This record gives sequence, structure tokens and C-alpha cells, in this order.
Amino acid sequence: MQDTQPPPKPKPTELYSWRTKNPAARLVYIRDVETANDEIAQLASEPVVGFDQEWKPTFRKGQPENPVALIQLSSKDVILLLQLSAMRAIPEQLSNLLENPDVVKTGVGIQNDMKKLYNDHKLSAKNCVGLSLLARSVDNAQWKGKYNSPLGLARLIEAYEDCTLQKGRITRSNWEAFLTRDQQEYAANDAHAGYTLYTILHRMTASMTIVPESVCYTFDYINGRFCEPSGRLWHPYNQDYDPGPPPPPRPPKIPSASNVVDISSTTDTDTSTVNTDASSSSFQSNLPDSALSFGSGPGYPSTNVQPKNRQPWRPRAQRLGGPAGATTGHHLSPALPAAQLDQVQLPRHHTPPSSSGYQYPRGLPRTYRPRRGPPF
Repeated sequence: MQDTQPPPKPKPTELYSWRTKNPAARLVYIRDVETANDEIAQLASEPVVGFDQEWKPTFRKGQPENPVALIQLSSKDVILLLQLSAMRAIPEQLSNLLENPDVVKTGVGIQNDMKKLYNDHKLSAKNCVGLSLLARSVDNAQWKGKYNSPLGLARLIEAYEDCTLQKGRITRSNWEAFLTRDQQEYAANDAHAGYTLYTILHRMTASMTIVPESVCYTFDYINGRFCEPSGRLWHPYNQDYDPGPPPPPRPPKIPSASNVVDISSTTDTDTSTVNTDASSSSFQSNLPDSALSFGSGPGYPSTNVQPKNRQPWRPRAQRLGGPAGATTGHHLSPALPAAQLDQVQLPRHHTPPSSSGYQYPRGLPRTYRPRRGPPF
């Protein structure tokens, strides 16, 4: 009796919203340094802060990325949207919060976020937790594959909250301008979702027999360098992680039906109209000269077949009306005896003549031209 697999779980249709998770939460959109310092100082007492950032996209290939324009910080009750692009300076309390080792900063792809934040604004950070690494460490049964392979925020929210995150064109909007209501909701949901996921995954560690070390998913980014709290170089690694079996090899590519020609289906009427015999004059006359110049084997004319009205090759000087022996590339230059060919001083862009009366065509590369006379 064959094993029947359960039907796949339907995708959630409910949108994630921080207002639904905590109706009493407060959203603050800040564009000045003084207000930012006051609000961040109150947030510094929280043990965990969800972190995310946005910047204005670029639409030209090769154009450098714009600096970080917006930073989102979220706790259970407060969500701060700090628009750095509208501030005259970086808030001092923001730098203190990021470098505070007692406050966890968590998010998806936080490694790249901290790297970009330092490159743009020279801000270091301590006690950062990558949600992808944390999910693979505490829920290895559900997540297989390479340990440092990223897991998207929407994918994690769908797995643990049975909700979907709003995505679309708003992700590529201008984050340096005054934020619209939709932009504020999108940015707040991303930061609050990071906080929610951390609380769920951290709670799962209580039921684990082997609790992974925090260094497997926690890092500091100091002066442009990933490091452990001890100061050693940090890289994502978990010796107890099981990546599972390798993915199956890709099947060979099968040509589409439009690219396959069935020769057996050719009718007699089709073969009677085309004669593949090389000696047939009708076959030769129906083909262009380029087809008669290349190819060999069945279906190609023999090499001794000359196309109609094909003139033998002559030096360019003779084609331009010069004397029969002219080979110097100019129709006014007479042919020289072989003994005087080595004494001819030609301009650098001219092809030296040959004593045999043959001049190399100008289309050949310079490496195939004769090296007689001065260098060219």
C-alpha cells in the first residue's frame, strides 16, 4: 500500500500588522535629532529591539547605492522610524544603543545591514542576532540547507505566525522623501516582525536538549569587522547543525518541440522539390554564393564548383586600374624588381609588398602579414 503524503498547507491570506499584534503599541516617525535622542533613550531600557533599515533605490546599472535613509527600531510597545536623511547629524543615542552589549539588535539579513550602516555612517554595533541563523539553530528539523543561506522575513513570518507580509512596489520607493502612510506602515511591520520572530525562536530554546551557543548566531560589528564578543573573528558556523541531504541534480535540458525537426515525416513531394546532389545545377543555382563557399559532406557542393560570375582575386592596385604587375597598394606605384623590394620605405599603415607578386588582403590580422621591411 502506497504512502499518501498530506496535502500542502495553504498559504496564509491574513496580512501581518503590528496594530493587530499589539493595538496599544505606539508608532513615532522622527525627522529631527532632538526628538530622536529622547525616544531612543527610553527604548534603551528594552532587552530586545527589532532592527531594519531602508535606503533610496538606484535604477541605473553600475550606479553606487545611496546611503541609509531610514532606520527602524521596534520593541513590543514602541516603533521608531528614524529618517537619517532628514537629520543634520546622527543622533548620539542611536550610536549608544547600537554599541550597547546589553540590548539585542535582531533582524533578517542584519549582517549586511550593519556592514552598510558602517560604510555609510561609520556606526558600529554589538550583540546583533541574525534571525536566519537563529531559526536554523533552534528549528533545524524545518530548515535544511546551507547554514548561512538566508531565509526571508516573509518566509519566516509565514512559518511561525501564519501571516503574510505586504510586499510590492513600495519596497522600491523613495525613502529619502517625506514618508507616506503606506511607507510608514510597511517600515513599522518589518521592524516589529523581526522583534516578534526573535521572541518566538528564543522561546523554543527552552525545549531543546542541546542548546546552541549564542555565538552561532550572534556577532559584533566593530570598525568594519565581524567579531565575537571576545574579539576573535566571527563567521556563521554551528557544528550541531544538520544541513540534510544534498539537493538532487538538475535533470538534463530537453529541447522543445519547436526546435526538433522530424526527418521521417518528410513527404515525397517535399524531397522532390529539393535535390541534395552536389552535381545538380538546379541545386547550385538555388543557393547563395555564401552557401557554396563553406561546408562539406552530403548536401554540400564539391569544392571545385565555382559560383557563377565569380572573378578571380586580384590585388587592390590592379582592381583600381593600375598596371598588371602593381602590388604596392597604390595604382600609381609601378611594380619593383625582387632585388629592390627590401629597400622600399613604406608608411607604417601600408602592407609591405611580396616578392612573389602576391599581396596579403587587408582583412587578415597583423600577425599573419609578412614581417618584411620596417615594423608596422
